[in-house]
Order: sequence, then structure tokens, then C-alpha cells
Amino acid sequence: MADKEMGMETKKKKSVEVCGYPLSIFFIVVNEFCERFSYYGMRAVLVLYFTYFLRWDENTAISIYHTFVALCYLTPILGAIVADSWLGKFKTIVYLSIVYTLGQAVLAVSAIHDLTDNNRDGIPDNLTLHVALSMVGLALIALGTGGIKPCVAAFGGDQFDDSQEKQRSTFFSIFYLSINAGSLLSTIITPVLRAQECGIHTVQKCYPLAFGVPAALMMVALVVFIVGSKMYIKVAPKGNIMLEVCKCIGFALKNRFKHRSSKYPSREHWMDWAEDKYGKLLIAQIKMVLKVLFLYIPLPMFWALFDQQGSRWTLQATTMDGDFGLLVIQPDQMQMMNPIMILIMVPIMDSLVYPLIKKCGLNFTPLKRMTVGMLMAGLAFAAAGVVQLQIDNTLPKFPSATQSQVKLINMQNSQVTGTIEGTAYTLPAYAGMEDYLTTEKDNVLVTVGSMNNNISLVSHMRQTVLLFPTDVQTVNDSMSKPQEGKNAVRFVNAFNTGLNVSWSGEGLGFIATNSISSYTLVPQGNVVFTILDQTGATCEMSQDLSFGSSVTYTIPSTFSISGAECAASITKTMEILPNVIHMAWQLPQYFLMTAGEVVFSVTGLEFSYSQAPSNMKSVLQAGWLLTVAVGNIIVLIIAEAATISEKWAEYILFASLLVAVCVVFSIMAYFYTYVDPAEIEAQFVEKDPEDKDEKKRGSLSSSSSSSSSSCSEGGKAEETKDVQQTKI
Repeated sequence: MADKEMGMETKKKKSVEVCGYPLSIFFIVVNEFCERFSYYGMRAVLVLYFTYFLRWDENTAISIYHTFVALCYLTPILGAIVADSWLGKFKTIVYLSIVYTLGQAVLAVSAIHDLTDNNRDGIPDNLTLHVALSMVGLALIALGTGGIKPCVAAFGGDQFDDSQEKQRSTFFSIFYLSINAGSLLSTIITPVLRAQECGIHTVQKCYPLAFGVPAALMMVALVVFIVGSKMYIKVAPKGNIMLEVCKCIGFALKNRFKHRSSKYPSREHWMDWAEDKYGKLLIAQIKMVLKVLFLYIPLPMFWALFDQQGSRWTLQATTMDGDFGLLVIQPDQMQMMNPIMILIMVPIMDSLVYPLIKKCGLNFTPLKRMTVGMLMAGLAFAAAGVVQLQIDNTLPKFPSATQSQVKLINMQNSQVTGTIEGTAYTLPAYAGMEDYLTTEKDNVLVTVGSMNNNISLVSHMRQTVLLFPTDVQTVNDSMSKPQEGKNAVRFVNAFNTGLNVSWSGEGLGFIATNSISSYTLVPQGNVVFTILDQTGATCEMSQDLSFGSSVTYTIPSTFSISGAECAASITKTMEILPNVIHMAWQLPQYFLMTAGEVVFSVTGLEFSYSQAPSNMKSVLQAGWLLTVAVGNIIVLIIAEAATISEKWAEYILFASLLVAVCVVFSIMAYFYTYVDPAEIEAQFVEKDPEDKDEKKRGSLSSSSSSSSSSCSEGGKAEETKDVQQTKI
């Protein structure tokens, strides 16, 4: 092994450089960009895939989404241990990237609806197979992305020697820029790919393409990384400090339990019971780490709110208007606001806000910053709750299990007065009631002129009564908001001959006289409907459709199929109004959440590294990632346990919980005493010279593991403030 290490050092000196930088880092940066594009691109559309393709309800989709995210932040601990204790960083990255790529490919295959669509109706016939493939794919992705997370940045740091501190610092800046660039581009591009329509026999939303492109990018990441293999400095594994820390803590607890009798003298700290086997310096270092980890206890609640940008906030956007004039924003594209705002806010906070606060003489300590960040995240969810309340006020009020709803449409060429249970409604020619009448009766009496009609109603159903000159017809209406922002459209034909109606090549079929078509789903935007009679004459009707409406178009008896104004006589009746709350109203909550992330996340990492020994940074990074995982588990628990039916109330619940936790954290922070780890270590070195050798051994054994995390070079970030990472 010694010869191998010497060979490594020799190779390091002769590494190929371009402009003073090792050429190998180019492959590492490209690899990271492609991998982050792959991960965030897949994750951006995941909750909509669960909801619309696998047809899960929102709570189930949210639960599985956050289970997946939690796994992605639990597996880095495994990846760090494997890399530092067994395979080394290079092999760990390669092997787990293969697993990662396979997972992305399996997930893309699971989204092919034609795979089990035997009757070719556009809906998979065997959803169980698609669910099974999806879960296998996501499990492989979680293992892959989490396993390589603690290795790539540290591996990049290994490519520099001690004389290249400035270049190493610049590398980390570029590295973290590639993370945010990959996140930003993927959250813009993959929702656009998802919104396309594709298929072999029938066309549906193109989830295979939305997952396939990230899979291809992951393959590119793997190939690029392997291509640079001969240029890399590959440091041999030297053991993982996390295992040593766990062993020391375990021994202290075991020894304390063994000597729990009162005849044994007490010790100042329970970790002091490890002195029988471990050096005082290591124990002192662990005490400092445990002091910081204790402050981590309330932090998962922040991540519980933060990671719901990809679940609840995305689902909220599906009920909003995404038309921004020059472009239409997909619901899952709104997540791009987070990386955009990060790139803007980080330099503003560092260069303007923090210096201004300092000039004002305010002692804005790291723990105070983190408290403010948590409060801002709580405000973000309060803002989301207000937006949801406004959305709920615009959503249709469907009948309960014991209720029915009914409305009238006048199908005659003159104004009529229709009466339902004694209440009169005046309807112009070919127009309908604006609102539904809600009743708990099984049938209602509808009177038009001298005609009395007893209409049977169906519980928990909306129905429309068509008032033709000689009879009435009852049809069932849509009972849910159209999914994916589409519009449910149907036509009633009161013309004296049968007609064919189609749009963009999609046919509604033949509609006989005094008949109504089935609903068809039509996307948002300008849609041209073509009406064709039996002689071959056509009429085109252009309509600007918004998001999520349900509408019935009536072709009157006075309809003329020829002429430029042929569609002018066609009327429409709305059953479900379109989304009227604009997606721009989500911008305040994204701003507050991103500001909270910048203040909380970056400050939290810097604080952690400043309060712990240099050889324990990987332990703190493992604890930090664990808070993210626990935060997502909290969402999972609340999603399954909460019985709140109102969505806005769920947002307020999460905001309230975070504020309560924030109060607890602020109290803990108030009693926290800042320390200088170097001074404490120096005291032990002076007291016991033998500990100096122990410290050297500890630092040597953990030089790999201390950088074995995507942020563990945060010590460098303290020296160069432009090295900031908020995406992990």
C-alpha cells in the first residue's frame, strides 16, 4: 500500500494541467452537472407522474415522493463509509453511477403506457407492473444518487496538491455552480418534455421522454467520468471517521451502563467513560460534535417544509393559471424559481445584507440567522395557505354523497322560463343557468310553459337538463376538475342535421340532431374546432381555452355552416370555471422559502464547520443530511396521519409547527456557547503530548472522510465566501 501511495504522489506531480488546473477536474464538473440535471429533472415531474399516470391520490403521491427523497438523503452515509473504508471514491462513484443509470432507465420504461395498454385506449391495463417498475427504479436511483453524493466533490478536491489552494477554491465555486445550473436547466426542460404528447398506439403526456432524458444525461455523466479515469489522482481508502466516532460513543454508553452503580465515582460528562479505551483528544472532539448535533434536533422541521416545493406546491400549481402572456409555465416548472432566486440571493446576502447589518451594529450570529431562516420558511407556508384559500374559493362545490346538483340549458330559439321546484329561471335562447341548484331530493319537477317533467336525480352527481322544444333530456356532467390543466369540452347539436366535430385531428364523433357528445379533453391555448355536415361543408370555430374548465357548446337550430361568421351563433355554458388564480401568486412563497434556505442552509453549514474539529466535518455532514431525511419522513407521517380535509389548513399546520420548533431552537441557541475547536484541541495537546500523535493519526485517517461529503470542503468555504452550496 505504501508503494501505491508513493505512486499516487508521483502521478500527482505529473498530472496534466491546463492554465494551472488539473485537466481531470473538467470531467468531474461535467459529471456533476449531468448528474444533478438527471436527479432534479426526474424529481421535478415525479409527483405529477404519481398523480396523473399511476393515478394515486394526492396524499399517496406526496407520501411516496417524500419517502424517496428521504432515502436519497439517508444513503450518503452508506456511500461515505463504502468509499472511505473499502472501495475508494473512484470505484464507489463508478459502481453506484451504474446503479443510478439503471434506475433512471427502469423508471423511464415504467412510464411507457403502451407497455400494458392492450386495448389501446391510452390507459395502462396493468398499473401494478408500472408501479413495481417505478418503485424498483426509484430505489436504485436513491441508492445511486445518495451513494455518490458524498464522494464527487471530495474526489475533485483530491486532484489538487497543497500548493493549489486558490485553484481548489475556484474549483469548488465552479463545482457548486454546476449543481445549481443543472438544477435550474432541468426544472425548465423536463416539464416541457413531460407536456409533449407521445405514444405508439395512442398519445399521452410524454413521461417516458421526461424520465428518458435524465437517464441519458446520467449515462453521459458516467461515460464522461470514466473517460477521465487515467488522469485522476485516486487516493486509497484510509478508514472512515464516522465509524470511529460511533465506536467511541458506543463504548462510552456501554461503559457507563456497566458502571451505573453508585459505588463508582461520577464523571463530568458521560463521554468521559470512554477514557478507558480512547484518548482524551478524540473524546473532546466528539463532545464538540455532539454539542452541535444536539442543535440539529429541531432542524428537520425546516426541511419538512422546504422539500414540499416539489410536492404540495407543484400540485397547488396544477389548479392555477400558468399563462404569462409570452409563455405558458407548466406547474412543475415553477420549481425553477428556487435555483434562479438562489443564484441571485446568495451574492446579495453576502455582499450587501450581511455587511449592512454588521454596520448597523447588530450582532447577527449564525444561530440567529438560522432562526430567521426558519421563520421565513414558516411565512412561506403561511403565504401558500393564503393562496390555497383563494384557490379553494374558485373551485367548484361538488355535491356531497346525499346531494345532487342540476342546471337547465335552453335548447330553443327563444327565451324560456324554466321552473325547478317552484323557483323560476329565465333563460335566453340556447343559454344555460350560471350555477347549479343543489338539492337532497331524489327527483325534481321541471316546468317549461305547459310541460311538466319529473326529473330523476342521482346522488353525488351533477346533471344538466336540456330543454328541447318537444321534450327534455338529462345528461351527467363532469364531477372533477380536468387534470393537467386540460379542458373538458362537449357539443350539443340542435341543428336540423347530424354533424361531425373535431379539433386538431381529434374527433368528438358524429352528433345526431338533438343529441350531445361525450366530453373530450382539450389542452390550454387557442383551439380550432371543425364542424362538418353530411354534404362536406365545414365551419371552423376558434376558441381561446384557459386551464381546467368544463364547457358545453350548443350548436343552435339557426346555425349556418357556411360563411366567415358561421360560428358566431354557437353558445357556451360553463360547468366548471377555469383556473383564475395566476401562478404568479406563488412567487412570494418561493421568494420567502428561498430566502429562508439561503439564510438557514448556508449559515448552518458554516456554523457547523466552525464549531467542530477539522477531522469531524464528515460526521457533521452526515448529521446535516440526516436532518433532511428526517424532515421528509415528518411529511410522510403527517400526510398519512392528518385528517384535515382543507388544503389551506395543512399549509397553516406546517407553518405553525415550524414556528413552534423555531421557538424551541431559539431557546437552545440562546444557551449555546460558541467555542474555538483549535483552542480546545491545543489544550489537550499541551496536557498530553501523546495526544498530538493521536491527533495526527485521527486527521490522517479522516482526511478522506472529512471531505467525504458534498459539502465537507465547507472549511474552504469559510476562507472563500464565494463557495456557497445550497443544493445538496
